[in-house]
Amino acid sequence: MDTAELLKKVRKIEIKTRGLSRHLFTGGYHSAFKGRGMSFSEVRMYQFGDDVRNIDWNVTARTGDPHVKIFEEERELTVMLAVDVSGSSFFGTQAASKEEILTEICAVLAFSAIANNDKVGLLLFSDHVELFIPPKKGRQHILRLIRELVNISPGRKGTDLSAALQYLQKVQKKRSVCFVLSDFLSPDFSAPLRILATRHDCVGIHCWDPRERELPDVGLLRVEGSEGRPPGWIDTTEPGLRREYTRRFDAHLEHTRQVFRQAGADFLSLETAAPYVQALLQFFEQRRSNL
Repeated sequence: MDTAELLKKVRKIEIKTRGLSRHLFTGGYHSAFKGRGMSFSEVRMYQFGDDVRNIDWNVTARTGDPHVKIFEEERELTVMLAVDVSGSSFFGTQAASKEEILTEICAVLAFSAIANNDKVGLLLFSDHVELFIPPKKGRQHILRLIRELVNISPGRKGTDLSAALQYLQKVQKKRSVCFVLSDFLSPDFSAPLRILATRHDCVGIHCWDPRERELPDVGLLRVEGSEGRPPGWIDTTEPGLRREYTRRFDAHLEHTRQVFRQAGADFLSLETAAPYVQALLQFFEQRRSNL
């Protein structure tokens, strides 16, 4: 993709997703996650019932009257976007591929984040880490993240979520909100997810194409694996084959949901053919009500 085409595509994504992010921000993004902790706000006179551990001894000694420190929750967050760019992410039979939808979702989340003065970072992975950009603030930084997502040319086709989560655990020391965006077609990653979720607020966003769940009846069909599997032929006229195809997808989705639940992390599944902003709004509203 040449520079002019790249900039045009980035600008198109910015125009679309900035408007969507305003709905997401006012709809609950900024209140759906807790801040990094408590920060000092002010000092006031001690009142009956105050925690003695919060007494400011310097002010108390200077004034002769007991004073306590008042703290408030820090609302500024650090948001990490860990995005699957393996071969299967480029699959798509609808208006957009999974990779294109994931890019838009990342842009919406990123613009919502900077509206809250949050930092945003990016991790792109296949079966190894393709790119890591540390969290920063500002529109120019967000546009850079979108450019990298749009212009990524992964070196490998496979998926290894464990490696990506372990890398994220090493580089991101401060507590963050970690969105993991993938189709989760990866070997077992439950252990590193549990470890990551003990320090960070983790959210899995599962993106899937309708044809990954329902196989059409179109006769003999040549299929080829997007992550290096050899090609072959299948007879789609077989009802049993189509039922098994759907059953395997549903089983994988439920298993992935359980992995996130057992790790103490949230999980959201999004179909590429369905509007994702409404699903995100409902998700954040539910999170806010559970806090």
